[in-house]
Amino acid sequence: MKYVVIGAGGTGGAIGGFLTKAGKNVTLIARGKHLAAMKENGLCFEAVDETYTVPVQACTMEEYADKPDVIFVCVKGYSLEDTVPFIRQVAQKDTVVIPILNIYGTGGRLQKKLPELTVTDGCIYIAAEIKCPGTILLSGKIFRVVYGMRRGTSQEIADRVMPVLRQVESDLTEAGILPVLSEQIERDALQKFSMVSPMAASGAYYDEQTGVFQTEGKYRDTYMALVQEIYALSQAMNIPLPENIVEINCKIMDDLAPGASASMHRDIRAGKQSEVDGLVYEVVRLGQQYGVDVPTYEKIAAELHARLD
Repeated sequence: MKYVVIGAGGTGGAIGGFLTKAGKNVTLIARGKHLAAMKENGLCFEAVDETYTVPVQACTMEEYADKPDVIFVCVKGYSLEDTVPFIRQVAQKDTVVIPILNIYGTGGRLQKKLPELTVTDGCIYIAAEIKCPGTILLSGKIFRVVYGMRRGTSQEIADRVMPVLRQVESDLTEAGILPVLSEQIERDALQKFSMVSPMAASGAYYDEQTGVFQTEGKYRDTYMALVQEIYALSQAMNIPLPENIVEINCKIMDDLAPGASASMHRDIRAGKQSEVDGLVYEVVRLGQQYGVDVPTYEKIAAELHARLD
């Protein structure tokens, strides 16, 4: 199959690079110095125990002139809208779009923009970021891609799309990525959100990296309170998360490198545009929508509003 990966940062770069290394047909869509470095030298990965370079196919949206079978959308939430014209231009009738974003519910939002195509939902577990143009830093060994069709997908679409999703599953496995073809993607995507949103919110609020959240104290207490508030939301949304979600997420946090941080936190530190709206403010809006108290999120949202404004 032909893959296009829109966005070559920590998420898209890792997916595209690993698939390419496994011999799959992949094109990364990127821009600027990162694209120039990949074209000239390939995509370098600095992992926990090794460093290597993968010669990748990479180009801009304007340069791409093929018809992919699968499109992974791996951009920041605020750039999602910008991908729609490109997807419409290059997709075939049977092209499957798999969004892999930090923001919960992006698959459903993208599907409304692309009613003629099949858009799944998805999420990723990975600690990765662009270290410098052409180089991806992998801070941990976890690399899991979760994707699947949302509730309400017609049987006709499911029968047509499932063979493609099974092939994606096989290709990801060959690439050394753990695939999870989910039958409850709304729940699984919300579960991932219940990890990354509190990590981003608490990290940005205290301006601290993962290490301070790995031991008992106020930092960890804040992180756990945020997870608990999303758990309460999940009950109201009728997408119940596991009762021990706080314990599950703390274990994931403890397995990260002490120097890791959420991309939203890094972007805020660098003075860049960030996903604060979708990762923090959206939780406050959901609390209001579903009548759920989210006091820790409200406190952090107010602080970040004031700081960023």
